[in-house]
Amino acid sequence: MRVITDLSGCPRPPDGTVVTIGAYDGVHRGHRTVIGEVRMLAAERGCATAVVTFDRHPAAVVRPASAPKLLTDLDQRLELLAATGIDYTLVVHFDETRSREPADEFVKEVLVGCLGARAVVVGEDFHFGKGRGGNVELLRGMGPQFGFETIGLGLVQVPGLDSPVSSTAIRQLLAEGRVAEAANLLGRPHEVRGIVGTGDKRGRQLGFPTANVMVPDEICLPADGIYAGWYERPGGAVHPAAISLGRRPTFYESADASLLEAHLLDFDGDLYGEPAKVRFVSRLRGEERFDTVDALVAQMTRDVEATRAALQPAAT
Repeated sequence: MRVITDLSGCPRPPDGTVVTIGAYDGVHRGHRTVIGEVRMLAAERGCATAVVTFDRHPAAVVRPASAPKLLTDLDQRLELLAATGIDYTLVVHFDETRSREPADEFVKEVLVGCLGARAVVVGEDFHFGKGRGGNVELLRGMGPQFGFETIGLGLVQVPGLDSPVSSTAIRQLLAEGRVAEAANLLGRPHEVRGIVGTGDKRGRQLGFPTANVMVPDEICLPADGIYAGWYERPGGAVHPAAISLGRRPTFYESADASLLEAHLLDFDGDLYGEPAKVRFVSRLRGEERFDTVDALVAQMTRDVEATRAALQPAAT
């Protein structure tokens, strides 16, 4: 996959592209269904495939006070898009100027001028451009003039779940700690990334050393609680982990923010300063305050065993 971050480097493939546009946060099963349609149409027409996305969520610029937390940072999003087999991903810089751009200008500059669109595939509820003025209807109206067809797709429904697949639905499941159901919509466990920072070393004193993973504020974390999951180190080594996410009420009356601490099972080594990837597989319990340290250690011992059991049938 070729990544384009500057419109001056537009490829404009000679046979044109079948293109889709969106934030693509999470690159979930619904997104991959859209990309599957893009690839099928491109194969039929002899075109290249392209995704147009943005370097930040547009809501972070348009309505920052209510912008959603991100399911994936840009690097992870590009990795996931590359895995779909797409030919080009154009990452558009989104700022105040871009937010005021009329939708028809975006179509002419980006879809037609940069990518030579022959077909545009989007969700039926997709909106873009100034005041959300761009939609499927506008694209269908502009298509004949600029030589592209517009295909609108409905939301993808996963059997057994009431909600269609959407980034909003996944965030809601994570907010409720329902990480296994979120994984069903994502098509993989929810993953967060960060650098391992120094903590108070209390975990080591208790017999359960942890990696304190400093996750950026804009990334969506599950509800506070104890989880079973996987921890990936640089180089790809993956370890089972008991993950604590919360404010440590046994030791602190209050804390400003939740802390992610991962105890790698059967591992002894220095993780400080390393980048980490943490994947949430299942929720074991909510966060609790214990009256004594001994009671906490006893529960942590049970959590480690529950983690082993939860991860035994799973693959990394």
